[in-house]
Amino acid sequence: MSIRSDPLDELAIPDGTTVEEHDLVTDGDVVVGGQSTVEFGVRGGDVMAGERVSVGGGIEAEGDCRLDMWSEVAEDVLVGGDAYLGERVSVGGQLKVAGDVDIGDDVDIAESFEASGHIVIRNPMPTVVFLVIYLSQLLRIGEEEAAEELASQLVEAEEGEAQPVVIPRGATVSDDAWRVSTPATVGDDCRLHGNIRAESLSVGEETTVFGSLRAREDVSVGEDTEIKGDVTTRNGDVYVARGATVWGDISAEDVELHEHAVVEGKIRVSGELTQVRDALGPEPAEEPVGDDGPRQETLDGALSGEGDAEPGTDESASDAVPGESGDAGRPPDEPAADATPDESDGGEDPPTVESRESIEEALDGVVPMMGGAEESENGHDEDAEVVSDAD
Repeated sequence: MSIRSDPLDELAIPDGTTVEEHDLVTDGDVVVGGQSTVEFGVRGGDVMAGERVSVGGGIEAEGDCRLDMWSEVAEDVLVGGDAYLGERVSVGGQLKVAGDVDIGDDVDIAESFEASGHIVIRNPMPTVVFLVIYLSQLLRIGEEEAAEELASQLVEAEEGEAQPVVIPRGATVSDDAWRVSTPATVGDDCRLHGNIRAESLSVGEETTVFGSLRAREDVSVGEDTEIKGDVTTRNGDVYVARGATVWGDISAEDVELHEHAVVEGKIRVSGELTQVRDALGPEPAEEPVGDDGPRQETLDGALSGEGDAEPGTDESASDAVPGESGDAGRPPDEPAADATPDESDGGEDPPTVESRESIEEALDGVVPMMGGAEESENGHDEDAEVVSDAD
């Protein structure tokens, strides 16, 4: 992370974050910006809160817990590591710390106070002020790499570790709504309660949000994610990925909807509604079309006589030379004397159509019985011989 960017300029909810019985539960750290309100409890690794942060439940930190000036916690604060409490911090329940405790001036603890390590009661420097001064000194002496590394350690998890929950300054987080004036990112496999309001919003895969999504800019819903409410953007677009379900209406300028996504409500767009389809599978291999292709070879073979012979044809007939067989000198239309239909390759030969000239030659010298004389108007032949009964 670059120290030139503010890590609290975005609501970041990492993978696996859930809201269970009014508690925000995560495997990583929790970083809350100044003047924010978290109306439920917080459970995570290290918990760090800025000035005037209000926590409506308790805090359970497996590691360290750092609460800045004028912060309020409604219930118990249980810390597995060290605790740092600034001036005028208020704890509505017990304070139990497994390590050391550094307590500032005028800290109010409603119930018991226990610590296994050292207890130092003094006026500590506010957490945020201390970090700013420390980073400034590193930059002043030219240790830019050390400053970058420190900033990364504060807000980013190392490789293989859980990412922190980051709640920006001035945010309000509750069972009813998550309201921030910055972009928001929700990770994969999360389970959240409440409507989410942000500048822009991106929800990961296999996440369930029991509420609606509303942003000024773009909204993205990941694969197999369920949104139990409306998805609305004022000036942006909405993208709904494969397998996602929106149990409400969608309103945006443009909407990009996967063909396997489900919207149970209405879709209102002022621009375009686009349906995204899955890419087709591998196309079947096409037969090459050309001089060397199978189709061309088959066509060339049919035209040149190569390849398989047509049914009813004799392959050897095209290679026969007159005078070499017993049928030498036989007219082409006259069948062989010893040939039978059963001996032919294609069965019975189709009937041949004789020409008019061959028919006339065959009928030469035959006297027709009728039709040779001219007919009269009454249909009788006047030149026909009359035979008497005496003859």
